[in-house]
Amino acid sequence: MVVRNVNGVSGGVCECGNWLTHWARYGGQTIPNWCPETNCVSKTEVGAHVQGPDPSDEGWYVVPLCRGHAVQVGQDLQISDAIHLVSANVKDTCGK
Repeated sequence: MVVRNVNGVSGGVCECGNWLTHWARYGGQTIPNWCPETNCVSKTEVGAHVQGPDPSDEGWYVVPLCRGHAVQVGQDLQISDAIHLVSANVKDTCGK
């Protein structure tokens, strides 16, 4: 799945403590040991804000990434299809 990194690891306040914990809590998956970018062998370190593969969907989502990929703001990233996109809108998740 191709996602676009829209804001690295900053932006917004999450009641979960950090965006990686947010992703695990609301994505129903355990945090992967390795960055899910298909060509990466670095450890997963952060939850990054991305936009999904549907161009008509302007929502922001969180995915786990290594720091190297998380700072590539504006870049398209090929990540594993097994990774769930989790809404970054805290009104729908931890901010309720």
